[in-house]
Amino acid sequence: MAGFADATTVIRTSTAYAADLDATWTIGGKPNGGYLLAIMARAALAEAAASGSAHVHPLTASASYVTAPDPGPAEVQVELLRVGRSVSQARARLSQDGRTCIEAAFTLGTLAEGTDPWWGVNPPAPLPAREHLMRIPAHEPSSGIELPLMDEVALQLDPAGLGFAVGAPGGTGEFSGVVEFADGHPADPVALLFLADVLPPVTMDLGATGWVPTLQLTVYVRAVPTPGPLTVRHHARLIEGGLMDEACEIWDAAGRLVAQSTQLAAPRLPETGPAGRVAAEAAER
Repeated sequence: MAGFADATTVIRTSTAYAADLDATWTIGGKPNGGYLLAIMARAALAEAAASGSAHVHPLTASASYVTAPDPGPAEVQVELLRVGRSVSQARARLSQDGRTCIEAAFTLGTLAEGTDPWWGVNPPAPLPAREHLMRIPAHEPSSGIELPLMDEVALQLDPAGLGFAVGAPGGTGEFSGVVEFADGHPADPVALLFLADVLPPVTMDLGATGWVPTLQLTVYVRAVPTPGPLTVRHHARLIEGGLMDEACEIWDAAGRLVAQSTQLAAPRLPETGPAGRVAAEAAER
């Protein structure tokens, strides 16, 4: 078991960056997609630094997930596209046993600390008092899926979205709550890439508890988080044709929006969803 910094460490070799995908940071036996993206960001930042770049933070990360790797050795190849004054850009590929698993593009820069937004209309998600939030366990009884990474993060969700655990999903397609590393280590901009993908799929709130593989994930890192718990909101806007979009916002302990993400996923769904059931009930009336 390794903390986040150790679990995302990469070591430069003659041709690539070596990584060890830690089994602790998995869901159902497969490494979490945000965790893998963070490893790739470490490699991209290391390659940029080796080329003289002074940029130390990922500003954007956009990944296509080709096939899920297993815990164990993997390598990240990085192509530095540009080292500029304000940003650097890189392309990275994570592979395992000769198979391409993820392709990603990064924009790297250096985020200023202690600044205020020039404009913004996105306050933190409203939540009950923290003592009323419910922590997600490493074993999720309603799905039977093992979630070892939940031993590494303290993810506490608003119980309003957890009706699925007792067979009564709320149907809003949204989860919100508070998250921080269980060991108390503060989240940095690389950690935000992981935390943007740490919440359960919102299909669970819609009555579908099957596997939800990510096809594409894009994260924007907007600021360096103030140390402390992070507020998160994860919500879907459309599920159609076997595809679902999910958006996530993360606010730091000072209430500042520090990350935004969107992903396209391919959930395993029942034949009829909430919209279809509502239409059928209306027709019967």
